[in-house]
Amino acid sequence: LLIGLFLGLQLWDSWDVMLQFRHRTAFGVNDPLFNRDIGFYFFTLPFLELLSKWVLMLLFVMAIGAGIIYLLRGALRFSEGRPAFERKPRIHLLSLAILIFILFAVRTWIEIQNLVYSPHGNVVGAGYTDITARLPMLKVEIAVELLMAVIALVMMFRARLRWFAAAAALWVIAVIGGGMLYPAFVQRFSVAPNELVKETPYIKLNIQATRQGFGLDRIEERELAGDTGLTLNDIRENSATINNIRLWDHGPLLDTYAQIQEIRTYYEFQSVDNDRYRINGELRQTMISPRELSAESLPNRNWINETLTFTHGFGLTLGPVNQVTAEGLPVLMIKDIPPVSSVPGIEVKRPEIYFGELSHDPVYVKTAAQEFNYPSGEENVYGKYEGAGGIALDSYLRRAAFAARFGDMKLLLSNDIGPESRVIFHRNIRERLSRIAPFLKFDSDPYLVISEGRLFWITDAYTVSSRYPYSQPYGGINYIRNSVKAVIDAYNGDAHLYVADPDDPLIRTWSQIFPGILKPLDSMSADLRTHLRYPEDIFRLQTNVYSTYHMDQSQVFYNKEDQWEIPAVSASDGQAEAMEPYYTIMKLPGEQREEFILMLPFTPRRKDNLAAWMVARADGENYGKMLIYRFPKQKLIFGPKQVMARINQDADISRQLSLWNQRGSQVILGTLLVIPIKESLIYVQPLYLKAESGKIPELKRVIVAAENRIAMEETLEGSIARIFGGAPDAPAQVEAPPGEAL
Repeated sequence: LLIGLFLGLQLWDSWDVMLQFRHRTAFGVNDPLFNRDIGFYFFTLPFLELLSKWVLMLLFVMAIGAGIIYLLRGALRFSEGRPAFERKPRIHLLSLAILIFILFAVRTWIEIQNLVYSPHGNVVGAGYTDITARLPMLKVEIAVELLMAVIALVMMFRARLRWFAAAAALWVIAVIGGGMLYPAFVQRFSVAPNELVKETPYIKLNIQATRQGFGLDRIEERELAGDTGLTLNDIRENSATINNIRLWDHGPLLDTYAQIQEIRTYYEFQSVDNDRYRINGELRQTMISPRELSAESLPNRNWINETLTFTHGFGLTLGPVNQVTAEGLPVLMIKDIPPVSSVPGIEVKRPEIYFGELSHDPVYVKTAAQEFNYPSGEENVYGKYEGAGGIALDSYLRRAAFAARFGDMKLLLSNDIGPESRVIFHRNIRERLSRIAPFLKFDSDPYLVISEGRLFWITDAYTVSSRYPYSQPYGGINYIRNSVKAVIDAYNGDAHLYVADPDDPLIRTWSQIFPGILKPLDSMSADLRTHLRYPEDIFRLQTNVYSTYHMDQSQVFYNKEDQWEIPAVSASDGQAEAMEPYYTIMKLPGEQREEFILMLPFTPRRKDNLAAWMVARADGENYGKMLIYRFPKQKLIFGPKQVMARINQDADISRQLSLWNQRGSQVILGTLLVIPIKESLIYVQPLYLKAESGKIPELKRVIVAAENRIAMEETLEGSIARIFGGAPDAPAQVEAPPGEAL
């Protein structure tokens, strides 16, 4: 029983391997080494590895256990230093030995299949040494292991211990000499002196597979001339791009929201997210932040307050990315408690947030206690939960079960809990989704969306694996797809998973394993679909991989002649940090209209000039399409680090920054944004001031750089006018609530 329990626990966490094998899906693409469908390596091979390892462990336990029992019973004796068996025990133990040797051969065959992940060459995947030395020796090893099984079969009837000893010695030679020494000899004396020539075919396979594994084979490459000068007319033709340049960084904006919109100490803005809404017929980029409840910040923390009264956050703030008030504060389209909207068509009818990024502990709703909604003057406004979220506590047995689960005896003793009361738990959206779909990897940045007056959280989810043949692993994975969009109702907690990439074989397999859980994307409401965006986590990974794997020529790749990197720029604390991907609305070169994109520039490795920039599109039928715009190698296009150096060296700007720093203010330089306009670029960097005695950063200047010209003015329009001799079309002003200047 103990042995069975131990062996059973070995399979405890392998339910996914078993189910994926049972519901395996073909990829429709074969590996280049053994010409097998790649689905074999994702679903069948892991199952065979697991099963063979488990059976081999079982056989070893059986053989050792039986040998000990026979030895204690006297069925196994030693005469003149040589073991002597009775007939039946000998047949029993040799039968187990036959199975063990067959399992050894199976495990070696599996090792052959795993050569597609070999780390021994210049890149991942079977290389020259693996094909010419390691593969033949593994086949010899299989032959020897099967020979030992045959000898064990013969020994059941005739004792031929010498034969067995000779085969065992041959097996050891095959494992050590053929499996390790001979491949090392070939690698050192044959491959190393001629590595490029011998490894070229396998480098090509690695490039192709890596691009397929990370979805980089879908990228469309375009060339830019890089020598087209911008004019004021170009700026005006791309006014929608200019009007959606993000002037508010996440950090300063969160600090500002905390000071002007948290209202009470127990409210907290945990994050701020980029999205877009159509305002007055124009697509506008916005920044949205939910006002969540932080139980740790309650002035009086006790069981009633934390579980019955203060149960939810309330409302949000929403504002355009490019507008400020006369005082340098962000313009707010939605603000205050209860939420007040200044934009027709964007209203919040259900502002309560029971599920969010800060929500962790369980709460009880529909109780005799009143739930706090929001403060109003000297009094508070209370309400009752009207949703269907949570689980009903309609019996004493259920209350006892949840009291035991949460270690909360007050649940049994409280008079506020009645038959209609409900318990809401797993309220943190990341935790909630990971319990609903543990087979998916979720994005680190869920974002809030207003749709038809309600609040929803949207989170991207990925299918990932390390099983794609010949693909180079990054962070332990070599295959990833943004296959699912998860939506959670912030009020009810209802979660829906929509398949965003139906061509992904992994998600098709999971759809068969859990039928009905994953829905087609078409079943998502049309309004919610307009808020889908390409996620940052996968884009960050893809740009990291593409910085090397954009090189598709084996010799160029081997020499790393044209390797790129993400530009590093100085942060506000003076430390160099790699640029982060950023969302913007712009008209891509050659396109007819503006769209919501995610983009990031590249520079050559250890160089500061710009080499290219990559975008991921997010609107309509173009969703998920990726483009790379390359600049000519023979021309100098200023990169972010060079532009920042020129900004710091500008006498007027440097003098002004020094003056502000000396007057007791802290200067915060925002993110330097690269904004493509037609076939050229402009750089935009916001500048914030924060008084040492205050905590509210204010946007005071906007720096614009284009070609050899730099300007710093109070507004983006003013800086552009300084450079181009005029002003672009001003953005449509959001009508502010009374008393607020734009």
